[in-house]
Order: sequence, then structure tokens, then C-alpha cells
Amino acid sequence: MSSSFRESTPEILHPSDALLAALAPYRRVVLVSHVNPDPDALASMLGIKSMLAKLQPDKTVTMTVDGMIARAENRSMVRLIPLTLEPVERVVYDATTAVVMVDSQPHTGRRASEAITPVAVLDHHETGGNLDGVAFRDVRGEVGATSTIVAEYLMYQSCSIPPRLATALYYGIDSEIAGFPREAGPDDDEALVKLFPIADKDLLAEIRNPKLPQDYFATVQHALANAFLYGDVVVARLGTVTQPDIIAEMADFFIRFDQVNWALTIGSFENLLKLSIRSSELGAHSGELLRAVVDGYGMAGGHDRRAGGAIPMTDLSEEEIDKVLAVIRKRLLEGLKKADCEGRRLLVASPEIAAP
Repeated sequence: MSSSFRESTPEILHPSDALLAALAPYRRVVLVSHVNPDPDALASMLGIKSMLAKLQPDKTVTMTVDGMIARAENRSMVRLIPLTLEPVERVVYDATTAVVMVDSQPHTGRRASEAITPVAVLDHHETGGNLDGVAFRDVRGEVGATSTIVAEYLMYQSCSIPPRLATALYYGIDSEIAGFPREAGPDDDEALVKLFPIADKDLLAEIRNPKLPQDYFATVQHALANAFLYGDVVVARLGTVTQPDIIAEMADFFIRFDQVNWALTIGSFENLLKLSIRSSELGAHSGELLRAVVDGYGMAGGHDRRAGGAIPMTDLSEEEIDKVLAVIRKRLLEGLKKADCEGRRLLVASPEIAAP
């Protein structure tokens, strides 16, 4: 299988050749990603492992999980592909070990530990990390998913892509770019077109439509009851959540409201206030906006119209959370020039219906 995503020239190696050269001296490869990895991160690790299994078969390759597999679709993917993941804190490193980071960059606040400098970084996020000491880096802010980059590598290297790997890569890309607003480029579309005929469609449907726990619906109820409109901006508090990915899910949910162009969702998870923002406007620079909003409190980053952030909290009392969120809301509305908009509830309280 060949790819026209990014061709090499006699003067310039294809990035996949450069990655293989960087990893050649090492006996072991440990694949890492951001905390609570999503389908894009999981599929990217699986694709790199598959490429190394063919082209550098003497290596031991370990896929890791940092944090938890949270969202129901993500758990379904891990179970059905299936994926074998080692908790990152259990991995032992030595001089023969190369760390490859996918779908993230060092020192962006998206990992539990930054003790090991990666040999290689593959990422699609616009939010830059500290790449000092990283021998190989392929960071493409114009691409919608890291799985697109990895699919290109596999195709360029003429590696076989069996149905389950194709399914993982396809879902990794699709889950990253299929929502609104869509953040994608021609490379993502080309990868989807090439992967779809190979992917297992029944498996893909099963991954996309998992059963949902009761606490999912409780979070939806809490978000709707605590969503406020400020002009075309909706800000929703989710309270304490049982898994952090639902905060981004709710941002995707609220941006579909026909009266808003911006949606910010906020939830408490462990010792963090986590935030997700979405915009339906081109040139929104939401990653930059959210970084300014949380400046001095936490870290944030992302894309033009999709971004996320986290604020460490030593005091999770309602009083302290209210103080922080008052600042966050004020900065957001000022940044969007909506400071004069008076807030109103998205929904009035619904009357309870007597049990049958």
C-alpha cells in the first residue's frame, strides 16, 4: 500500500524512515500518550507497534495507559480490538528503552509524569510542548488526528493493515474529527477513504454504540440543570463526574444548540477542575482563549475550535470552586466581548411527574 499523504524525496527522508532510524539503537520501545487516552491515542500506539513488529521485529514494544480508560466507547474499543495496556507507572526503563509519545507533547500538563524525555513525539495538537532533547518529532497542527499520521507511516512502509488495526485507526480518526466543529484536513479524509474498505464495519458499529451507565445520564441531567446562557455563550457546570471524558462530551453536546456559538463545560474530577470549550466559529483560536482564561490557575490548549484545560484544586469545597469559576466565567466573557451579557438559565426547572 502506498500513500500520497507525504512523500519522501532524495534529499528528505519520509518521517517514518526517520522514526525507524531514531529507534534502531534501542532494544525496547514504550509507547505513551496523554492521561486518560482516547481512541486516537490508543489507535496511534497500536499502529506504531504494528509497524515495529514488521520492520524491527527484535524489539519488545509495550503500550501503556496513563490514568484511566474512561468513556464507554473507549472501553469498548479496548475490549473489542482488543488492546493490551500496561499501567505506565509500572513500566521500568533502562538505557535500552526508547519512549515514543503519541497524541501529546512533553510538558503540556496532559501527563501524570514527565520524568522520561521521549526519543520520539508524534502529535497533531497546536499547543506546543517542550521538545528539547527529543530526537524525532512529527507534529502537524494541520492534521486532525495522530492516527492519520500513523496510518500514513504504515502505508508508506507497505505494512499490512489487518481489519482490526484498520478499524482502530479509522475510529481513532473519525472520533477525533467527526464532531462539530470539525477539525480536519485532506490527509485525514484520505486516510479515512483508504482505511474504511479494510475496517470491520460490524466491529466499528459495536465500538461506537456501547451501553451507558446510569451516572452518564445523571451527569447529563446535572449539566442541563446548571447551564447558563450569556448571549451566544453557554457555560455548564457538571458537578463531580465519575470519569473526565464526559466533560468534553457535554461540550460537544451543548455546541449543537442553535442559539450558541461557544460552549464551555466544567466538571470536578479527583483534585482537578477540568474544562472543555467548543466554538462553531472559524478562526476562534479556542486553545489560546482557554489558556488565557485559566492563566495563573492551570493549563490548557487545543485547536482552533476545540480545546481543554485543567485547574489543580487543593480545596474542593463548593465555596472555593465558586470563587475560581467566577473568575473563569468573567475572563471568558471578557475575552469573547460578552461581559455585558446577563446570564439566564438554559432551561427552567421541569415539573416532576408522579410515578405510575
